[in-house]
Amino acid sequence: MGLRKRTQHDDGVSFLGATAIGIGGMVGGGIFAVLGIAAEMAGTAAPLTFAVSGVIALLTAYSYAKLSVAFPGAGGTVLYIDKVFGVELGTGLLNNLLWLSYIVTLSLYSVAFANYGGELLSLDGSLAHHLLISGGILLPAVLNVASPALISRTETYVVGVKVTILVLVIVVGLGGVDGARLNPDTWGSVPSLLAASMIMFVAFEGFELIANASSDVRDYKKTLPRAFYASVGIVTVLYILIAIVTVGTLTPEQITSAKDYALAKAAEPSLGNIGFTLVASAAVLSTFSAINATIYGSARLAYTIAEEGELPAYLKRKVWTRPVAGLATTTVFALLMANTVDLTSISTLASAGFLIVFAVVNAATFRASKKVDASRWISGIGVAGCTVAFVALMVHSAQTNPQALLAAGGLLILIAALEMFILHVHRRGAEQ
Repeated sequence: MGLRKRTQHDDGVSFLGATAIGIGGMVGGGIFAVLGIAAEMAGTAAPLTFAVSGVIALLTAYSYAKLSVAFPGAGGTVLYIDKVFGVELGTGLLNNLLWLSYIVTLSLYSVAFANYGGELLSLDGSLAHHLLISGGILLPAVLNVASPALISRTETYVVGVKVTILVLVIVVGLGGVDGARLNPDTWGSVPSLLAASMIMFVAFEGFELIANASSDVRDYKKTLPRAFYASVGIVTVLYILIAIVTVGTLTPEQITSAKDYALAKAAEPSLGNIGFTLVASAAVLSTFSAINATIYGSARLAYTIAEEGELPAYLKRKVWTRPVAGLATTTVFALLMANTVDLTSISTLASAGFLIVFAVVNAATFRASKKVDASRWISGIGVAGCTVAFVALMVHSAQTNPQALLAAGGLLILIAALEMFILHVHRRGAEQ
């Protein structure tokens, strides 16, 4: 009776609202940060790399849609993994990996914020760059403590502004695309294209945020699946068109020289200096908004995982009912990474982390297929897709960017050591 009553009320999040959450989560800092990398690595095949990433995201969205309907609640990914596999060392490692993946993503957004902000303000030099990176993290952290409600109220408007500007760039820019620049003869090898697709996968991270609102969604059994599929589908088309405009209007040399702010550069041929300024401003606003939202979510994710006993207990501490300990820890880690690791390595780390987590989410759907009314074929293909993508990313990193591979390995070792230490502390506490 409770569930039936809940699905009929009119006060919950609508289909459009849930879809906006997914689109806003994806069209954050990722596309601004990695578009240049995609265009440089894949060349004229950049649109294809986003299509491949979009297919894997859509397969995973299917698993999230099934799990969110079966287990509605604010816990999202953490809830699903623990519900299906139980709370143990393996699930603790994955939940911690999810938290650290958000921290890596936060670092990625802050670097993109600094890149576009530096170009917009004509600031040169390493010091200015690092000050912008640090300010882009610290100011949102302070806002999260002072007025989290303001962040929530303004996020919808920010999503509308950035999507509108991207659509404007696409509509105007498609007319100036040189079809000869999209010739398949200039595409790279299949392994390199697959690796590029997986580095781009971080631009799709965010659709899973719909799951966190599942308990508040109106008529959730129908609304959640539609919102997942609609948000991923819309963003995939958006990204493919943006990539076509970028590689179709800029030469390879222009893309390489403007790799850190490629989307703004792509707006110049059709909109001139105004286009560059408009997109750069949107990128600064968008990445700042994404940092805000990611800090907000990461701090609360750390609190949730700590409540499960899978992170140190101090992360459960609150000040003014807010998880300040988790926020401070997230901020410090993000500052260290953003100021010490290069953009390509950060992108690789973020994509690798989410591919592992999403592979497990697909595996959870496969394992609980009868309980969640899911197709084993689709969830199984999702597991395989994420796994193959992760392996391709690691092989490519070993060949072209060993530092990123070492960083990924170090991250996994850090997570494992942290989780084993926490379990050891809990075991000693239980014995005493």
